[in-house]
Amino acid sequence: MVGRSGMTAPFWKQKTLEQMTRDEWESLCDGCAKCCLLKLEDEDTGEIAYTKLHCRLLDGQACACMDYENRKKIVEDCVILTPQNVAEIKWMPRTCAYRLVLEGKDLPDWHYLVCGDRNRVHTTGNSIRGRTVSEDTVFDEDPEDWIVDWEGNEP
Repeated sequence: MVGRSGMTAPFWKQKTLEQMTRDEWESLCDGCAKCCLLKLEDEDTGEIAYTKLHCRLLDGQACACMDYENRKKIVEDCVILTPQNVAEIKWMPRTCAYRLVLEGKDLPDWHYLVCGDRNRVHTTGNSIRGRTVSEDTVFDEDPEDWIVDWEGNEP
């Protein structure tokens, strides 16, 4: 698709999530790692609360899974995003590219597919880098003690 400027529109504006190649799909992830945070759901209201605790497989400094290919085998309740389930996952952050593309919205200026800088998600404070702890390091406290308001990222 060619826009008014004569430039070809980027793939995420031309294709649905289902039409994307595996590489295109994977490239949508901005590396914020917010999907790897432990989240709590209020049983009565269904409201989702984010915590400062991340999955034990997440490298909190790199904002990357330490065993991406085997994550579901190791962490049974890991949710693997697919074009088919993104719409049903209530806890995806508002800034998540998968959610934004599904909703027909633009990617944020700090997304590396827009700005070309993979580190920008971190330097702009849009990732969890250095602001969380592994779920395995917390033993005596309840997860509720770790609830945090990740500015602008509640579902």
